[in-house]
Amino acid sequence: MYSDDGFRELERHDCLRLMARAPVGRVVYTRRALPAVLPVGFALDHDGAVLLRTSAASELARAVDGAVVAFETDEVDVARRSGWSVVVTGRATVVTDPAELDRLARTGPDSRVPAPQEVLVRIEPELVTGRELVAGRSPCGLHLIA
Repeated sequence: MYSDDGFRELERHDCLRLMARAPVGRVVYTRRALPAVLPVGFALDHDGAVLLRTSAASELARAVDGAVVAFETDEVDVARRSGWSVVVTGRATVVTDPAELDRLARTGPDSRVPAPQEVLVRIEPELVTGRELVAGRSPCGLHLIA
């Protein structure tokens, strides 16, 4: 079912399926009381949690540990005027449990820019929402820039 704006709301399982094929997403967090957005590589855990790998000394690791954050990923085909966007909102934590770290070292995200000391950040999928625009269903006011 499409809403008045031409988008279809996605079910949680569809959101996670789409996210699993995306190579990069954006973590949205608070930096010095202002919103910050950072593109990152990621992986999904078996329960849909978003996993990020970053330097232990990074501002990101310090800023998100214990905070509620959002994570967004999408895919847009400008020529076909279609695409989707998924947002996961939840509490982020730096993973410290040795057994969990060992498991995630095998299944978690690859390091895009290896650092001497890395940490894994886990974002619990407390709220998962998504929208899809299918080719040919252009909502009023949607102007994709080519």
